[in-house]
Amino acid sequence: MKKIIAALDGLKYAESTVQFAIQIARETRSHLVGVFLEDFSYHSYSIYELAPRLEPWEHQLRKRNEQDLISRAESVEKFTALCHKAEIEFSIHHDRNFALPELLHETVYADLLIIGKNETLSPLPQVPPTGFLRDLLGDIQCPVLVVPEDFELVNKIVLLYDGQPSSMFAIKMFSYLLPFMKMLPVEILTVKPENEDLHLPDNHLMKEFSRRHFHNASYHVLHGAAEQEIVKYLKESEKPPLVVLGAYQRNLVSRWFRQSMADVLMEKLDSPLFIAHT
Repeated sequence: MKKIIAALDGLKYAESTVQFAIQIARETRSHLVGVFLEDFSYHSYSIYELAPRLEPWEHQLRKRNEQDLISRAESVEKFTALCHKAEIEFSIHHDRNFALPELLHETVYADLLIIGKNETLSPLPQVPPTGFLRDLLGDIQCPVLVVPEDFELVNKIVLLYDGQPSSMFAIKMFSYLLPFMKMLPVEILTVKPENEDLHLPDNHLMKEFSRRHFHNASYHVLHGAAEQEIVKYLKESEKPPLVVLGAYQRNLVSRWFRQSMADVLMEKLDSPLFIAHT
């Protein structure tokens, strides 16, 4: 039995994250852990909203904090009810310290993390990829499924493959962790420079591997810049496919100055992203 964790903000309950998590836990007969990130420094309000008005600042603060407690409890109740209805094995963790290190520590002991691409752990909205998610993905210790705001059943898988060990590692992890999805149509997508041929990198070895893991696989090799061609190709799908990719982890300076492929896809598309790195 695998252990899947769903990272949830009780103040902004993510229905889609829970739906994806329950579906995967049910299909793989895994234990699902709802990790509720209840960072003591995070509230539903900004301190600047508490300027004295009709009542003292202390009264406003107490009311807001009480409402936050109610909202978090209601989120846990929703999650619990849905897990019972789905008849899956589950448990709940309340992580009340700083959210990022708490969640990273949880991933050391998990097979898969599921999280919404809009998670901020902040009262202020952000455009994906959010700062919280970028920091999380850079140091995560297990594969992660980043899901869009709206839940849709996946009807196609696209494996991004560039011949590097990191892309193969992600493909293997996807195959091992989500075997029920291998029954769907699978496309293996490669982008190469204009002056190279249209064969897959390590063509024979890759096809030998894929035939044993993905019986419905087709192969697509494009020419051009990877970020542009991949986004263009994925946008042509009738419904957003689930995309598998590797190699998010980079040093801090690199994260400041250069987007990863995952960043680009989170910004441009609404596809679920399965990301794994060594």
